[in-house]
Amino acid sequence: MRIARLATLLTAALLAACATGGAPAPGTDAAVTFVVVRHAEKLADGSDDPPLTAEGHARAQALADSLAGSDVVAVYSTAYRRARATAGPTAQAHGVTITPYDSRQPTDGFAASLLRTHDAGTVLVVGHSNTAPAIAAALCGCEVAPMTEAEYGRRMTVHVDGDGQVTLLVAPLPR
Repeated sequence: MRIARLATLLTAALLAACATGGAPAPGTDAAVTFVVVRHAEKLADGSDDPPLTAEGHARAQALADSLAGSDVVAVYSTAYRRARATAGPTAQAHGVTITPYDSRQPTDGFAASLLRTHDAGTVLVVGHSNTAPAIAAALCGCEVAPMTEAEYGRRMTVHVDGDGQVTLLVAPLPR
């Protein structure tokens, strides 16, 4: 009996936690935009954690410049140098700290966390070729084409409007 009551209380607490924050409530003017990219060009030095190339640094700055007019409220990146270096110029320009996330965590769970946490503004998420499309797909609830290891120039923008309508725009990442 005590275990059943505890289970009921825990379930109620979890449901309440899921209902707070997150994507805009239907009928509100709030909107959130998630910009999901793969890290910029990396140096092929054979290491597990290579830095960006000069072209990669230029692309990271171009990404920051393209978001200059946006209300960037958060920047997420994996702990890899190439991802942090891609996220850095945007975070610095908007005065936000890069929030690290584990690239090995399930993308559905990470996307759900992003949607619960953010209900307005623009959120940049820097991932990898094997994670960025899956993160965008989980955010929009739609299909997103996979990335090859050689692709660095795709920007996936997931917009959730105040009515809960979700749109995905895939465009070239600035250089």
